[in-house]
Amino acid sequence: MDVLETSKSLDEELYSRQLYVLGLPAMQRLQEAKVLLSGLRGLGAEVAKNLVLMGVGSLTLHDPHPTCWSDLAAQFFLSEQDLGKSRAEASLELVAKLNGAVRVCVHTGDITEDLLLGFQVVVLTASDLEEQLKVGTLCHKHGVCFLVADTRGLVGQLFCDFGENFTVQDPTEAEPLTAAIQHISQGSPGTLTLRKEAENHQFQDGDLVTFSGIEGMVELNGCAPRPIRMQEDGTLEIGDTTNFSCYWRGGVVTEVKRPKTVNHKPLDAALLQPRVVTPSAQEVHRAHCLHQAFRALHTFQHLTGHPPKPWDPADADRVVRLAQDLAPLRRTDGEPLEEPLDEALIRTFALSSAGDLSPMAAMLGAVAAQEVLKAVCRKFMPLDQWLYFDALECLPEDGEPLPNPEDCSPRGCRYDGQIAVFGAGFQEQLSGQHYLLVGAGAIGCELLKGFALVGLGAGRSGGITVADMDHVERSNLSRQFLFRLQDVHRPKAEVAAEATHRLNSDLQMTPLTDPLDPTTEHIYGDNFFSRVDGVVAALDTFEARHYVATRCIHYLKPLLEAGTQGTQGSASVFIPHVTEGYSTLATASEDISYPVCTVRHFPTKVEHTLQWAQDEFEGLFHLSAETINRHQWTLTSLADTEGPQMLTLLQVVLGVLRERPQTWQDCVVWALGQWQLCFHYRIKQLLRRFPPDKVLKDGRFFWSGSKLCPQPLEFDSSQDVHFLYVLAAANLYAQMHGLPGSRDQPALREMLKLLPLPDSQHLASIFPSDLVSAELDPEQVQRLHEVWSVGPPLQPLRFEKDDDSSFHMDFVAAAASLRAQNYGIPPASRAQSKQIVGQIIPAIATTTAAVAGLVGLELYKVVGKPRPLRAFRHSRLHLAENYFSRWIPGAPDVKTFQDLKWTCWDRLKVPAEQPERTLKSLLAYLQEQYGLKVKMLLQDTALLYSVGWSSEKQAQHLPLRVTELMWQVAGWVPEPGQRVLVLELSCEGEDDNTAFPPVHYELGQGSNPTTALSSPAS
Repeated sequence: MDVLETSKSLDEELYSRQLYVLGLPAMQRLQEAKVLLSGLRGLGAEVAKNLVLMGVGSLTLHDPHPTCWSDLAAQFFLSEQDLGKSRAEASLELVAKLNGAVRVCVHTGDITEDLLLGFQVVVLTASDLEEQLKVGTLCHKHGVCFLVADTRGLVGQLFCDFGENFTVQDPTEAEPLTAAIQHISQGSPGTLTLRKEAENHQFQDGDLVTFSGIEGMVELNGCAPRPIRMQEDGTLEIGDTTNFSCYWRGGVVTEVKRPKTVNHKPLDAALLQPRVVTPSAQEVHRAHCLHQAFRALHTFQHLTGHPPKPWDPADADRVVRLAQDLAPLRRTDGEPLEEPLDEALIRTFALSSAGDLSPMAAMLGAVAAQEVLKAVCRKFMPLDQWLYFDALECLPEDGEPLPNPEDCSPRGCRYDGQIAVFGAGFQEQLSGQHYLLVGAGAIGCELLKGFALVGLGAGRSGGITVADMDHVERSNLSRQFLFRLQDVHRPKAEVAAEATHRLNSDLQMTPLTDPLDPTTEHIYGDNFFSRVDGVVAALDTFEARHYVATRCIHYLKPLLEAGTQGTQGSASVFIPHVTEGYSTLATASEDISYPVCTVRHFPTKVEHTLQWAQDEFEGLFHLSAETINRHQWTLTSLADTEGPQMLTLLQVVLGVLRERPQTWQDCVVWALGQWQLCFHYRIKQLLRRFPPDKVLKDGRFFWSGSKLCPQPLEFDSSQDVHFLYVLAAANLYAQMHGLPGSRDQPALREMLKLLPLPDSQHLASIFPSDLVSAELDPEQVQRLHEVWSVGPPLQPLRFEKDDDSSFHMDFVAAAASLRAQNYGIPPASRAQSKQIVGQIIPAIATTTAAVAGLVGLELYKVVGKPRPLRAFRHSRLHLAENYFSRWIPGAPDVKTFQDLKWTCWDRLKVPAEQPERTLKSLLAYLQEQYGLKVKMLLQDTALLYSVGWSSEKQAQHLPLRVTELMWQVAGWVPEPGQRVLVLELSCEGEDDNTAFPPVHYELGQGSNPTTALSSPAS
């Protein structure tokens, strides 16, 4: 075997997003896995790419067949220079370069029984049925997980056999359920009442749970998993608690995930009794027909020695007859399935089956790679056992002319695999397209790879513009296929454009590093969009996606977009005047803010504690340093310019010290005092103001409902979270003051044994005792000024979640955890804290590749002549749950006003005139053409006309040319190349819910207000 040796250690920075999907134990199992992949056409290349990016331990490639032209339509590791070479050997070097931590090699001999024993998983692609049965039987015999994956034109097939009694350790992607406890009764059974904020929990009868953090009934802490029974009132019966101590307070109940066992049939049995995965029962029959179609196709190839010729009616009819001759499939009870064979479906499949398409390979290759992960990680439920996926709606509809054999015959070019399905004429249309891709992240890279393979924009009149303002980061490399280690810190758009051009040198690539947002409409303006045929969006914020969608509606451009979160993904298509418009639905707002008083005094969930910890970091180590530096520079008094809140913060930054820190021990003393202040003293202050037994006027306890009564903590350096807080806080304090810190944990533990804790009396003399006013006395303010007005400038620290050596994330995680302990809130782990604080979206290469493939399928429909609504598909998938759904988009919503009808894709066009229209003639045109009597006319926030104006003001404005009016009212001048001025209006007779289409006022060549005026009116 040819072997490329690599290093072996888990790189948490590289796999950071993937770790949030799989978890550390599963990731470690993945790194030890050995996989054999046979078949390196397009589908095999996708499986290999995904496995290597995700960090499989070793991958052995097997495919002795020579590279041919049709391979290049979907196989991105091969090029024209590899024609005639073994596919596996020609692919080896580029596969290995994807991830230096993966051992990649090639097996050149036959697949033997002895060879199979060295692998945990075997994947066959582009294989005949005889080989599948031989290898599948051996794998089932020896307990080796076995997969078969295949794509033929627009239909894909996947089969999994993980053997008998295969145990899935973690069946779902969701984190174990947790909830805070309000009360537990003594009895048989004991009844557990959850806190009010946990009332919408998802616990179910029979779930296993365990407990932690309970005070009083400590016998439950860390107990063996107990089954629960749900009661109608939302309480949980948890078994016998009669002999346990009386419950006092606190605690968390946590779900214990139960392993599940899977039993798979070997391939020879599963062929006759197929268990198929479908999104609905209605689609089972279609899957069964495609199952028989693949069997008939294998028989055809066995008899003729070749697959059906592209769009050859005789070959297709023979495949149909072979399918008819097959014995009927059987149910699980052995009885035959009484189902009619969909001959039209099988004929269409056979006619287009000679092709090899990149989007199909991307979709099926992603699912196959995810199943490999399930096999080696024992995480998520595997497919049971067959999956059929088709996109035959990409073909012409009934009644339309089908591609002819001559147009689909091989040309001896890199697109032969695609021409076999759609024809050479369609290929020409693809090459002449000019598309804008917004976002060159993980999905963007996959899309660009797909564009290169299908030849989008590869002609002289075509092209692809890729826009992304970000730079490559190391954590991108486990998902973003086009980037390598040497590209870190370079602009993503430039790197992606260069890499895409290497995949297909005919592609016309233009990288742009400007963001696509309201500030760059002078760049992405009328001239720019006039050259664009369509837009593809691969963005990770709803705000950005929504903005791009509004530009597509404005310019009437098709929009294809995709997004992922962990193993969930979606792909959507929006076509002018055909489909509904893009909607952010309930996700329009991403930035979640919490009431200040909730975060400061009444947190109820871990997000509140993390927000508090972030605020602490910002105040202690950034805002305070900037304030002190500003006053040192301007030589102003703190008392003269800063309010009481900032003065209090500066007192906290000094803390228990009397002067600036000079040594590491000073920093530790400050950090210890800060611990005592936050988690002991201030909690006691709060409880003095609002005692635990405080009763409101209506008889309710103050600490009830959503208000959790806190408890002060006692410092204990032997507790890891206590110690970590002091370690992190002291190092950050040292960094801010330009002092050397320390990572010597044993030395710090010894130091903490010798340092006294500041008592409450000492803290009371330093910090305000009034939680509301929090004002310092004049002597304290003067002391602060004396301390902070001299000495070197401080170093403000900007929070950085990704640098694990900086102590930033350590501080926030420890502070939030301690805050959670104060209030009896289930704490987050460090990884969970980092994800929440950094708003990190879990990501994995498989989902990314799958949604890119789904977008590629919709691209086929957008290019060429117009297609009806029923041809398009929105898609949603959840690889961990084996959920795959595609549905026809909704039609655009039609709105009416009197005789006028419109959708989101319509606009009120006002053509340019010479000389330019006046405001009066514009209003007259809108009434004559559209029947709208305008009450108010605006451009953005500028009011151009109001029916309520005085007659004098109307007389001043109505004779003005529209662009003159814009100049006078808003100082507006058109951007270079601007062709349209967008106006908004309201009309007489409208109701509150009427939203008229925008007015598109076309600007003629002479529409420049500065030619008539020298300055806007005051």
